Amino acid sequence: MTSVELRQLRYFLAVAEELDIGRAAEHLLVTGPFLAQQLKTLERDLDVRLFDRDHRSMSLSPAGAALLPQVRALVERADDLRLRAGRLARSEPVRLGHVNWLPPDLTARTAVAAQLHVDARVAPSHAQAARVADGSLDVAVCWIRTGDLARQDLGARLIGADRLHAVSRERTDGGLEDGGIPARDCAVLLYEDTVSRASWNAFARRLSEDTGARAVRVPDGGVTDAAFLDQVRRSRRPVVGCPEDRTAPLPPGLVRRPLIAPKAYWTWSAVWRGDDGRTAVRAVVDALAAGVGDLGINAGDAWLPDDDLYKR
Repeated sequence: MTSVELRQLRYFLAVAEELDIGRAAEHLLVTGPFLAQQLKTLERDLDVRLFDRDHRSMSLSPAGAALLPQVRALVERADDLRLRAGRLARSEPVRLGHVNWLPPDLTARTAVAAQLHVDARVAPSHAQAARVADGSLDVAVCWIRTGDLARQDLGARLIGADRLHAVSRERTDGGLEDGGIPARDCAVLLYEDTVSRASWNAFARRLSEDTGARAVRVPDGGVTDAAFLDQVRRSRRPVVGCPEDRTAPLPPGLVRRPLIAPKAYWTWSAVWRGDDGRTAVRAVVDALAAGVGDLGINAGDAWLPDDDLYKR
């Protein structure tokens, strides 16, 4: 079977509605003989008779009647796609900021929602939320607390969650590293500068208070990259990693294990300005949040801070 053109399907729909070549041709602004030839070509390409004809009338064949709903739906989807594409072409790009995590299928999710510009500046959660509030960004993927949402007049929807892990030195006594590590047996690092990482400090402080993990204050930069690994090597306890700082694969001699008792989660939200009513912005948020579900964050053995938006 050769390829079928969309315009031929439109011709079929017009004739199926009128059941008269002449009237359908008038509506389509083509000649009757041209339209009749296009129908014959379509029937040949599909290898099926679509109409029963005699000298006085025409009617849909059984095959034509069976195919009509599918053809109509296909043409409607094509029209919707053209409409969406037109809106994208006329719309301003939606500016998206993030901390370090984005859905792996970001492009596929948002392709039909709006033009998306991923901002090159990577910043902590509270900074990206503030950029949305002041209009520098349209949407940010970040962690945000209930109070910050109300104070900055922002909206938010859950789009992801990271389970927290702790990093420690490998055991040298032949013991197994499999399984999780209780949160109370870990250390959690806090920045001495409480402004530079306000989101992580607030989260980590609550984690320490609720689980018994030991809070350890470190100089700026001590939570990230090589400085974090140095803290791990010096610590007698496994050290909880910050989800805002995704590190490279661990070097030899270090292992990463999930927190248990409880399982601690860091949530990621799509955040937008509460007074931003643009269709493209809401479409991007809807696309990011589609099909996300609960992610296990409210299971009986899960932990979220009390001011997390999604804690039940």
